[in-house]
Amino acid sequence: MTRGPTLPADRPSRLPSPLDAFNAAPAGQAGALLMQCLHSLRWARRITEHRPYPDVDSLLAAADEATYDLSPGDLTEALAGECLPELPEDTYSAAHTALTAAHAAYEARFGHVFVIFLGDTPPTESLDRVLEGIRSRLTNDPEEERITAAEELRRLAGGRLAEKLRGAGNCATSPNAPAPGK
Repeated sequence: MTRGPTLPADRPSRLPSPLDAFNAAPAGQAGALLMQCLHSLRWARRITEHRPYPDVDSLLAAADEATYDLSPGDLTEALAGECLPELPEDTYSAAHTALTAAHAAYEARFGHVFVIFLGDTPPTESLDRVLEGIRSRLTNDPEEERITAAEELRRLAGGRLAEKLRGAGNCATSPNAPAPGK
């Protein structure tokens, strides 16, 4: 039996990683991917301009650092791209009513959608975590809540970036991902 040629031992075969593709992409394409995750043009530009990144952790550290430089307008832009966390399909209607009322009270008080990083929260606990978060944060003054929302937004964006650039999926697949067309 005859075999075809093999690669020499000194030339390992390696497919480009999502991070390699991101680092090599044209600025517009990299910026578009970042906008899906970050929802702020300034935030996305800053991350794009500092490429290449040696590893995903370096990119995440740069994204974190850039969060602290967001102006109030940048934060408003990023928050406008967010949507409410999705509830499990079997959530009962009274819970939807309670959550809708809590979101309305939050948006009336702070002028933007409520954001919370659910991370590894099991789906069965997400409703309680969201309701608890809204209720506790409704007591914040506007400046304190702006800081808290920025921190939650930083965590959401970092999770999305990590998922996308480690090859696990799309930025728009996080629990707080914007609805299609938003």
